Amino acid sequence: MARRSEIAFLGFVAVGAGVIASALLATGDDTGGYVPRVNPTFVNWETPQVHPIEMTPDGQRLLVCNTADNRLEVFQIISGRPVAIGSVPVGLDPVSVRAHGNGEAWVVNNISDSVSVVDLAAMNVVRTLDTEDEPCDVVFAGLPQRAYVSCSQADVVQVFNPADLTAAPTAIVIDAQRPRSLGVSPDGMTVYAAIFESGNRSTILGGGGAATGMVLSFPPNVVSDALGPYAGINPPPNSGAGFMPPRVGALPPAVGMIVKKNAAGQWMDDNNHDWTSVVSGANASRSGRPVGWDLPDRDLAVISTSSGAVTYATTLMNICMAVGVNPATGAVTVVGTDATNEVRFEPNINGRFVRVEMATVNPANLGDKSVVDINPHLTYAAANVAQSERDKSVGDPRAVVWNAAGTRGYIAGMGSNNVVVVNEGGARAGLAPTIEVGEGPTGIALDEARGRMYVLNRFGASISVVSLGGEAEISRVAFFDPTPLAIRVGRKHLYDTHKNSGLGQVSCASCHVDARMDRLAWDLGDPSGAVVPLTDRNLGFNFPGIEPNTTSTPYTAYHPMKGPMLTQTFQDIIGKEPLHWRGDRFGLEEFNGAYVSLQGDDAGLTNAEMQQFEEFLATIYVPPNPNRNFDNTLPTNMPLPGHFATGRFAVQGGLAAGMPLPNGNAQNGLALYRSVTRRLDGGAFACVTCHTLPTGGGTDSRLVNSQTNTYQAITPGTMGQRHIALVSVDGSTQTAIKIPQLRNEYRKTGFNTTKTSNNAGFGVLHDGSVDSLERFVNEPVFNVASDQETADLVALLLSFGGSDFGAPVPATAFEPPGPPSLDTHAAVGVQTTLVSAAVAPPAQLALITSMIAQAGTGKVGLVAKGRIAGAPRGLAYVGAGVWQTDHNGQTMSSAQVQALATAGNELTYTVVFKGTEVRIGIDRDLDGTLDFDEAPIAPPCGSADFDGDGDTGTDQDIEAFFRCLAGNCCAICGTADFDLDGDTGTDQDIEAFFRVLAGGSC
Repeated sequence: MARRSEIAFLGFVAVGAGVIASALLATGDDTGGYVPRVNPTFVNWETPQVHPIEMTPDGQRLLVCNTADNRLEVFQIISGRPVAIGSVPVGLDPVSVRAHGNGEAWVVNNISDSVSVVDLAAMNVVRTLDTEDEPCDVVFAGLPQRAYVSCSQADVVQVFNPADLTAAPTAIVIDAQRPRSLGVSPDGMTVYAAIFESGNRSTILGGGGAATGMVLSFPPNVVSDALGPYAGINPPPNSGAGFMPPRVGALPPAVGMIVKKNAAGQWMDDNNHDWTSVVSGANASRSGRPVGWDLPDRDLAVISTSSGAVTYATTLMNICMAVGVNPATGAVTVVGTDATNEVRFEPNINGRFVRVEMATVNPANLGDKSVVDINPHLTYAAANVAQSERDKSVGDPRAVVWNAAGTRGYIAGMGSNNVVVVNEGGARAGLAPTIEVGEGPTGIALDEARGRMYVLNRFGASISVVSLGGEAEISRVAFFDPTPLAIRVGRKHLYDTHKNSGLGQVSCASCHVDARMDRLAWDLGDPSGAVVPLTDRNLGFNFPGIEPNTTSTPYTAYHPMKGPMLTQTFQDIIGKEPLHWRGDRFGLEEFNGAYVSLQGDDAGLTNAEMQQFEEFLATIYVPPNPNRNFDNTLPTNMPLPGHFATGRFAVQGGLAAGMPLPNGNAQNGLALYRSVTRRLDGGAFACVTCHTLPTGGGTDSRLVNSQTNTYQAITPGTMGQRHIALVSVDGSTQTAIKIPQLRNEYRKTGFNTTKTSNNAGFGVLHDGSVDSLERFVNEPVFNVASDQETADLVALLLSFGGSDFGAPVPATAFEPPGPPSLDTHAAVGVQTTLVSAAVAPPAQLALITSMIAQAGTGKVGLVAKGRIAGAPRGLAYVGAGVWQTDHNGQTMSSAQVQALATAGNELTYTVVFKGTEVRIGIDRDLDGTLDFDEAPIAPPCGSADFDGDGDTGTDQDIEAFFRCLAGNCCAICGTADFDLDGDTGTDQDIEAFFRVLAGGSC
C-alpha cells in the first residue's frame, strides 16, 4: 500500500493479510507434510539484520530497514516520537543503513548483493552499487572519505568512493570467516569488522576410519591411536576414568573427539587430557595435520584506512554479532556468544552451552582486552532458575551503542526482547535489570538531545521509543510489514530465550544461528541413554548394494553415544524427514524434548506451539547461490580460491599437496556426478544415486523395478513424516546415516589441513572431520582421475543450490527421484538503477535486457521502482514485453519503461522471486487495489502555519503546537485535535502535524 504505511498503527493491519499469505505458503499435515506453493507471494530467507536503524546527523530523521518489505522507512523525530514521512523501495532484504550526511542514506541489501544510495529529499534510489556476496554493513571513514562495505560470504570489505560512484571498488581481504558488523574509530581513520563465525579454537579429531572398517582414509583415526592420551580408548572417558553420566547398555561405537586450544596453546579435551602432540606437535600427522597446525581465532578485523593493512584481535568469542566504538575512549566493544562445545554429552551442558559476552579491546594494543559475561546473575551451577531470574538475562545480542560520554552502553537482545545497560567494563548499570521492548530488537539509535533511544524490533515490525532518563519504553510505533502470520507466530520458538530456556540466555538459534549454522560440532550423546532400533526408515531405498543385507557394513541401531555432529541448517528441512544427521528423529515434534533436556526449560512446547514452529520453518528458503551464473546455469570456468590439491595425483605429474586447484567446470562436474559409466563411488554407484537432485539429499522413494527403472514414492507416516533414504556407511563412524543435502556446502570452508593456518576447525561429513570438499572427493573410494576432475566436482558442490539441473537422459535406476528444493534462482535480487537510457553504459542496458529475458522464462519475476513524473511508482513485468504499472489498466512496453528514467526520476530494476512481483512491484498489501490507486488517508488536517502568522512550518509553529498540546493554545492557533478526529492531543495528532509540517498529507 503506497501511502497507508505513513500511519504507524496500520502496520498491524498486515496481520490479516498475513493469514492469507500464510495459507498460500504451505499446506499439509501436522508434521512433515508441508508442500510449498510453487510461486509464493512472500519468500523468507530469514536474513539477519546488522545495523538496521540510524539517525541522520542533524537529528531530524530516523532511517529504518524494513527487511521484510524491501524498503527504507523514513521517520521524522522532531517530537522525540517517530512519525512516518516516507518509504523508499530498495533491494531485497535490506539489513543495514547509514546516513551519509543529512540528505543521503546508503542501504545494504543482503540478498540483492547491492547498496542502494537513497536521496532523502527525493525519497528515491539514485544509484545502485553492486557488491560481493552477502553484503552486511557499511560505514564511512578515512581521508578522503570512503565507504567500507562488509561482504560476509566473500570474506572481503569493499571500498567505494562516494564522490565517484562510477569507479570500481577496491577489495580488502579479511583472513577470517564472515565479516559483518562494522564500526569506525573516533578519528575516522580506522574501520573495525566483527567476524561473525570466528570459531572458538575448537576442532575435531577423527575417530572412525580404518580402525572401524570404514571406507575413508581421511581423517586418520587418531582418537583410537595408541599415541593419544588415552592409549587408544575410544570413546575416551569424560570424567576421570569413567563417564558422566555413567554409561549403561551396549558398547558405544568409536567416534571423533572435539578438542579446544587453551590460553597456553595446548589442545585439551573436556577431561583435561592433552592432545597437542597429535594436533599441532611432533605427531600431528597422526591426525592428518602438518606440524604447527593452528586456529588463530580472529574475531575483530582492524583496517587502516590510510594503508589498507589489516590486523586482528583474537580469542574473544565464537559468534561476534555486533561491534560498537566508545566515542570517548576509542575502546572497541564486541558483543556475541561463546559456545562450550568441547564439553561432551547433553546432560552436562543442559541450559549452559552458550555464554552471552561483551569483549572490550584496546585499539592501541589489540592484546589488551577483556571479556565479560553480560549475564552476571547467572552462575551456571544449574540448568534452571526461577522465571524472574531468567527475565534478567539478555540473549542473542545484536546491537551495542555507547552514549557520547562513553559511560553507558546499550545492548539489544534479539532473543530476549530487551535492552540492557552496561558500564565501560561491561557490568550491568541500568536502573532495572532490563528495558523491555518489542519482539526481536536488532538495532539501537541514541537521541541524547531529546533523551530518547529508538530500538528497532525486527520481528514485531515496530520501533520502541525509550526514555533514556527513565530507562523504560514510553511508546511503540509500528510500520507496515508483509510478513505472513505463520512466520510471525512461529518465529519465537526458534529465537525466544526467555520463553524457551531455563536460564533465559539460550534458544534453538544459539546454535542454529539465524536458522543456519554456528560452524561447530557438538557431542550431544548421553551415556545413560537407550539404544533405539531402526524402524520405519527407508534403508537403502531397495537399491542393490545399499539396501539391508547387501552392504559391507550392516545397518545398526542408533547408539545414544553418537559422537560429535555438526550443527545443521534449518533451511528447507520440513518435508525432508527423518531429521538430523542419522535420521533418528521421525519429525520435528521429536525435538520437543530438547527444550527441557538441552535448553533447561520447565517443559516443552505444546502441540499447537510445535505446529507453529513447524509452519514457520516450512517458510525458510535457501538463498541464491553466489557461484551460479546469472541465468542460473552452472559455471564452466570457476576460480577456486582457498581450495588446494591433496597430492593424490602428484606421482602421476599432478599437483603437489597444498597447491591451488585449477579453475573448475561445474557442468563437467555434474556430468561426472551423474555418470552411470564412470560410477565414481567405488565403481558401484553414481554420486547421484544417493545424493539425488536437486537437493543432494536422498530419495523419498524405493526402487520397485530395476528393469524399468521404476521408483515408487513412500506414503507419508501417520504424522505426515517423509522417508528420505538412509545408508549404512558414512565412511567414518556411523552405520546408519541419513543422506545429507548439499546446498550449503559453499559455506563449509576454512578448514584445510594442507595449510598450517585455518579459519575453521570443522569441515564436511557429519562431524566435520573431513577438512575440505577436495579432500572428500579425493578419498580413494571415489574414482576421480585428476586434479582437474577434482576441481570440476568441487565447483559443482560449491554451486549446488539453485536447482535447474535438468532431467536425466536417459532415465536410469542410478538416478532416483529427489525431493523438491526450496532454493532460489541465482538471478534473484540482481538490480540496477537506470538514470537515463540515453546515456546508460551498454553493459547496463544489456543487463536490463537479460533481466527481461530471464523473467520471460517464467523462472523469476521482475519489477521496476522509482519516480515517474515526480511521484513514486512501481511496475511489474507480466511477459511478452509488457509491464503492468501500479495503476489499474495501465500497461507499458519495455521501451516505454526505459524511457521513463531521467535524472531526478531514476528507475531501479530488480529481479525477484517468481510470484512476489505483484506484491513487491505494484500491490504492496495484496488487497487487489494497486498502490497508485490506493485512496490516501487524509483527514481534514489543520494548517502547518499553526500560529497563523503567515509563515508556514517554522520553529514558532512547532512551539505553538506543543504549547497547545499542553493545554495553552494561543488565541489564533489551531486546535490540538490537529487531525479533527474528535480526540484531542493524541499521538495521532502529533503524527499528523509533523507529516503536514514535512509537506506530506495527513
